Amino acid sequence: MNHLFVDNLTVIDFAYLDPNRGLVGESWIADVVLGGELDEQGMVFDFSNVKRTIKRVIDERVDHRLVVPRGYEGLAWSEEEPDTFTWTLTDGSRIVHRSPDEAVAWLSADRVVPSAVAALLERELMAVLPGNVTNVDVHLREEVIEGAYYHYVHGLKKHLGNCQRIAHGHRSPIRIDRNGHRDYELEKRWATLWRDIYVGSEEDVSRRWVDEKGVAYVTFEYEANQGEFALTLPERRVYMMATDTTVELIAAHMADQLKMEFPADAIRVKAYEGVGKGAIASR
Repeated sequence: MNHLFVDNLTVIDFAYLDPNRGLVGESWIADVVLGGELDEQGMVFDFSNVKRTIKRVIDERVDHRLVVPRGYEGLAWSEEEPDTFTWTLTDGSRIVHRSPDEAVAWLSADRVVPSAVAALLERELMAVLPGNVTNVDVHLREEVIEGAYYHYVHGLKKHLGNCQRIAHGHRSPIRIDRNGHRDYELEKRWATLWRDIYVGSEEDVSRRWVDEKGVAYVTFEYEANQGEFALTLPERRVYMMATDTTVELIAAHMADQLKMEFPADAIRVKAYEGVGKGAIASR
């Protein structure tokens, strides 16, 4: 059998639900290996078609979606609202999500792990690749980050693309310079503050309340061009911003907070949004 490989084909930025961690933002790098017979061009698959076909399928199936494992026993659907489901965490608190179906990727597993998502993508790819391709191996991996990073989830209702989906996310490093020198302690502080966090906009809040067990919740709702979105989370799993939550505004928010803490110092924040991209704010 002949093999063709493409490393670093794409990065999928998405969110998933975990029984303990709750709503988790993630960024995985996708490497692909194709196995099969050579075609009439002497190729397993034409490199010019890799991005057109393979990258497109991977991006459309998982990127900027909420990945939900169907096999988790704490997952329940609403009979009255078929586009709404509830995820009960191991601590007894709940997450409720409502969106168009295209914003969710359903996984035949009880946990979201790279191998389960890769198997889903491999099945999707085999359905669209030519007959001489007999095997597809998708490897999903995290970026190696030296330093602090966090997992965050957000939704951008004003975005015209898939960022408008209320629960998509990223695994992101952060760099903070104070007076021209990197401040590792401040980086760790923000990484701890934003560990497995939902970054929400105040203007999207529709309701706040406390349930019978004393758990405080917040609900976000908005309508975008893909449809209506709503998300309810325990308030302790949310970080609120007065603005939208684009990475540019996130970097500016962090820089402003640090400037208030250290008014005499020069602050520079390099906030990433996933792998190899982000925004810089200086104060």
